[in-house]
Amino acid sequence: MRRPVITARAAATFEPVGRSVATARAFVRDTLQGWGCADIVDDAVVLTSELVTNAVVHAGTAADVLCLRNDGGVRISVADRYPEREIPLQNAGQVVVHPDREGGRGLLLCGALAARWGVEYTAAQKHVWFQLDLPERPAGTRSAGPALPVDALPVTDTRVRVAVIQIDRSGCISFWNEDAQDLFAYDPEQVIGKPLTDFAAWPHTPGTGTGIAEALQLSRWEGSYGIRGADGRVVPVYASHLRVRDADGEASTVCLLVRDHERAILQSPQRTPAPDAASQASQSEGRPSDPFEVFIGSPAPDDLDGLLQRTVERARDMLDGDAAYLLLATDDETELEVRASTGLPSARQRFARVPVEAGSGRYGSARMPAVHEDLTAVPGAVPLLSGTGMRSVVTVPLKVEGRLTGSLGVAAEGAGRYTNEEALRLQFAADRIALAVERARLTELEKLRRGSLSFLVEASDLLAGTLDRDQTLALMAQMTVPTLATWCAVYTVADQTSEPELSYVLHEDEDRIDGLKTLLMKVDPPEPVPTPGARVWTAPSDAAHDAALRTSMRSLGLGNSARPSTGPGATLATASAVGGETVVLPLVARNRVIGMLTLGKPTEEHFRQEILELAEDLSRRAALALDNARLYSERTAISQSLQRSLLPPEQPEIPGVEVEVIYRAAGEGNEVGGDFYDIFPIRDGVYGFAIGDVCGTGPEAAAVTGLARHALRLLAREGFGGPAVLERLNAAILDEGARSRFLTLLYGELWPQNDGSAVLKVVCAGHPLPLRLRQDGTVEPAAEPQPLLGVMDDLELYEQTVTLDPGDVLLCVTDGVTERREGTRMLGDDGLTDVLTTCTGLTAGAVATRVLRAVERFAAEPASDDMAILAMRVPEFQAG
Repeated sequence: MRRPVITARAAATFEPVGRSVATARAFVRDTLQGWGCADIVDDAVVLTSELVTNAVVHAGTAADVLCLRNDGGVRISVADRYPEREIPLQNAGQVVVHPDREGGRGLLLCGALAARWGVEYTAAQKHVWFQLDLPERPAGTRSAGPALPVDALPVTDTRVRVAVIQIDRSGCISFWNEDAQDLFAYDPEQVIGKPLTDFAAWPHTPGTGTGIAEALQLSRWEGSYGIRGADGRVVPVYASHLRVRDADGEASTVCLLVRDHERAILQSPQRTPAPDAASQASQSEGRPSDPFEVFIGSPAPDDLDGLLQRTVERARDMLDGDAAYLLLATDDETELEVRASTGLPSARQRFARVPVEAGSGRYGSARMPAVHEDLTAVPGAVPLLSGTGMRSVVTVPLKVEGRLTGSLGVAAEGAGRYTNEEALRLQFAADRIALAVERARLTELEKLRRGSLSFLVEASDLLAGTLDRDQTLALMAQMTVPTLATWCAVYTVADQTSEPELSYVLHEDEDRIDGLKTLLMKVDPPEPVPTPGARVWTAPSDAAHDAALRTSMRSLGLGNSARPSTGPGATLATASAVGGETVVLPLVARNRVIGMLTLGKPTEEHFRQEILELAEDLSRRAALALDNARLYSERTAISQSLQRSLLPPEQPEIPGVEVEVIYRAAGEGNEVGGDFYDIFPIRDGVYGFAIGDVCGTGPEAAAVTGLARHALRLLAREGFGGPAVLERLNAAILDEGARSRFLTLLYGELWPQNDGSAVLKVVCAGHPLPLRLRQDGTVEPAAEPQPLLGVMDDLELYEQTVTLDPGDVLLCVTDGVTERREGTRMLGDDGLTDVLTTCTGLTAGAVATRVLRAVERFAAEPASDDMAILAMRVPEFQAG
């Protein structure tokens, strides 16, 4: 057996942390898209996610991911480094694992999604690999048609315009001819340099078919899509793309576009292959060829959209009709969904849904062939054709094993065109293609579900990565636009008595966001109904149409008011942007509606059922993420409010003394920890100051902090001296019982003097000693150590008197400063002394800042302990 030839290779290693799973997914996605393997990206991402999760989360080791591209597809290998791997015993008590279980799904998914897969063991590693084969793409064909009489030629406008657009390798427009300007009303300078995706309305569903980026990379592509004109309306076009390169080897894509009803100018009919000997013998023997091939032609399209489009075109031609359409049943077979049409505004009708059984007039006969000789006699008999000018129609069901899978219809502008004979001919053709259509539909549905699984994996990971409410709202919108919808609005509900509030608006065209937001602000918000599933909301499109009508009348001078400042263009563009189907999905978390996710389409477009189901899954995940962010924000706000109440009020001005305090609490979201400080007036001319450290950090330590600070103020103002204040505080801490924590505290009283000096009476109870910096640069302790508080009942403390001369500095810190570590090194008392010796002549603020900077630079890691710095300085040259 020939070994596959490796044509590209990419490898990466991911550390055993939770974030590595998302990084690995992004690595595989970017690699495969760079290789042009977009058809298998979703399956590869899902399988890689499961296997890397097994390695970094469950096995707890690094994961090595290796991607190999060969001539048959892509092989991806994920290896972990678990040191005790053993070869599993064959048939040793195998247990069937439920696919919804948290772990162990990787191999089950490999068996379901991969073409081949396997497990390989080495002495130190276990490799799980899987192979995904690339689909074969049919080569293009050429053809020549016979001479036809003039009345049989396709009908076009008198002046046929062929837009020529050139797209560079980055997907941006580099050339825009005059016909393109006439067709779409954009001047070249408005479009050149911008991506084609900004203007193309691509009929593509995520996870199925070919996207615009992939189509531009193909050597040749031909088909239908839409271009949004300057007025916001979508112009249906038929396009032929050709990939070329210039003399320098630079690749680009040349796109030729005509109006969709003029597609015959560019469309290449499929060439019917010459019959081989077997087929000629079959025909000579009178055996008919395959009816499916007779109707569809050869080769048959390999994608559902292509097959359906070919079907409606052949059905229209077979019955010489003016239009044809095909509807497919939804999963629950209660509705029919428009999937293809010709001769009708396809962009307007695509994915429109109608009930299967809704009375005798509205598709009540969908399960049987039906002929309507004149629709004007039975208004609304075929809702899809309302307002199209079609008068007669024949419809037949598509059935597989007795189940209704769809409906095929052909219509004409004249009355009485069809009889039961035409219905029988169309039914015969429908019977030939029903099985192929159902098979293609199921294949598309499987691709969509795989793409949905990949989408939800990515969405869940992103939503779980933040607890910020505003960021969660932005993520919700950005994940839906443009993947699921053209625009999105998120409403939030604060409580059951509050009205919904418009919190976030996003449109795939940034220029439309402001107009869309203004429109939605004028519309009453949708009702916060907890019923699951999407429900249609018509208020935005109705309001947009009314506003556009009023603007048009004012611009023509028919209205009563002056010309609007925004001009008619903006209003018409907004109306076009929201003129399609709009649905609302409730955001329900913990049995309460906390908001609504609103998704919309542009003019008269509809959502397909599978997209709505995917949006419902996303809304459930988004609701829980939004509620978690709300709870986190509320609890953080409460915590910070309580913590701020423990901080000292505004620092008093002390005559003749500079005071500076720097405080840092350890832990995210903490404003107060175990370290604390306070400076307060006791009586005229006397000020108290304190700096302390409660054992531990966080809210528990902050509770003792509040007790200590309030007790110090109360006792000092009652006239107690330093030792008596600390002895009574010690008793209060011990009274807390099991909740008590020991406390180191430096407490002092400050007495500014008329001669410019300051007298301090201090007590240092187990706290790092205060340091005194003299003018000559010498540093010395300004107190002696005494027992800490909260340990012993009987304390005998004493106070010491220190005089600060003009120019002297007293520095007080907590152990978060002196115990700053980098590996085995510690700043310590000596390191702090060295820093303070360099602060001669600096203000109190500069001293505190220099100490903080030295602490931060001592180690690269963030500080893990609370930290407080109190600097007091007596300025020089004070008046006597």
